[in-house]
Amino acid sequence: KVLNAMEEPSDNRQKKVVAVVGGGLVGALNACFFAKRGLDVEVFESREDIRQAKVVKGRSINLALSHRGRQALKHVGMEEKIVSQGIPMHARMIHSLNGKQSPIPYGKKSQVNRLPATYKLTNHSETYPNAKLNFDHKLQDWSAEKGLMTFVRSDGTKEHIQADLIVGCDGAFSAIRKQFLRRSRFNYSQTYIPHGYMELTMPPINGEFAMKPNYLHIWPRNTFMMIALPNLDKTFTCTLFMPFDEFEKITTGDQVIEFFQKCFPDSIPLIGADALREDYFRLPAQAMVSVKCSPYHIGDKCVLMGDAAHAVVPFYGQGMNAGFEDCIVFDEIMEQFNEDLAAVLAEYSRVRVPDDHAIADLAMYNYVEMRAHVNSKWFLFRKHVDNILHFVMPKTIIPLYTMVTFTRTRYHKAVERWQWQDKVINRGLLFSAAGAALGGVFLLIKNPPDVNKLSIPAEKMWSRLAALRSP
Repeated sequence: KVLNAMEEPSDNRQKKVVAVVGGGLVGALNACFFAKRGLDVEVFESREDIRQAKVVKGRSINLALSHRGRQALKHVGMEEKIVSQGIPMHARMIHSLNGKQSPIPYGKKSQVNRLPATYKLTNHSETYPNAKLNFDHKLQDWSAEKGLMTFVRSDGTKEHIQADLIVGCDGAFSAIRKQFLRRSRFNYSQTYIPHGYMELTMPPINGEFAMKPNYLHIWPRNTFMMIALPNLDKTFTCTLFMPFDEFEKITTGDQVIEFFQKCFPDSIPLIGADALREDYFRLPAQAMVSVKCSPYHIGDKCVLMGDAAHAVVPFYGQGMNAGFEDCIVFDEIMEQFNEDLAAVLAEYSRVRVPDDHAIADLAMYNYVEMRAHVNSKWFLFRKHVDNILHFVMPKTIIPLYTMVTFTRTRYHKAVERWQWQDKVINRGLLFSAAGAALGGVFLLIKNPPDVNKLSIPAEKMWSRLAALRSP
């Protein structure tokens, strides 16, 4: 509801009014959820309408869309429209230094382009007569107690809004969250990882993808890595993740080529040496931040969702999915508590905080896995063991990645189950190895071999075991 300067807030409204601050992916999807529920919803975005912008500045265009996100989109009838704009991803493709490529399957998910997805969700939200979008509206001040907000338009004029519910979907550096920080018993932390990222483009070759498109391509190099994801225009977006001090050591085009020849030699002919020299210095390396906070609400008036509540580093492909799942979880709780906002907001914080903290931690862990663990023969062996056990006992042993990416198992429950499974499998492998060793000793005692003939095979066996354990 828009208030003029002299109007007092009214408590006689029948239909609840929701103000969503932030018109990105989560904000646009939230508008659809609230409008479908029959509430009056207004979205306020500080930037111009990206559908009309000539130049759109922002983060990587590539986003992973998996089961959690798809379920939220399905609820508002947008699943197929968004999925149709994506490319299915069936496996990781590991690129070794020698150019060898090794796939690690993980099932089916899609990666989608950020901008068309935002366009489609924004367009869909406008199909609801009880939804309104406001662009170039920068939040100046707001009151959690009264549900009052003041926005400044691009022409400098102000607009005063009263809402029953304020939903902060305004990103990792949320203006809504700033008022949370002034309150007691609000926990907040942000962590910048020591690595930055830089994006490069791999063009098509003869009008086709330069590499196999249905893979997340990874060049793991222990302390850093490069990944590549396909786009619908047959290009790949390559992202180099590396410590900032390593980025800063490279200051000339020749040093760029020397670095890529040493670390990613097979990518040079695909990206192009001249393009590498130019793209590397186009923009400086960008920082990545992880944000945790709790609780997510203030009374019965305000709640945080998406990156405003839980910005995560991008290494599990769950940032957008977690934000979309926020929307459907909130809607489910609204249904459970008959839209009693005091009960809904408290329950939402109780349910969602442990899950979002869990995926933030998993995203941090997965960076180590992607850049280092995938080089380890032991890690690959354990992956095969997990997959075999899952095939044999699909309801008992479920890989962590499967639980996170292909189900709606709560994030923190998935972590707890993974830790339990890990202990069980490791103990099983230990007992199996011990049993095999005891059996071997028994056979050796019954049928002692010629020691002279055994020495060379034993040395070979030891070297193979050592190679298995080392990266």
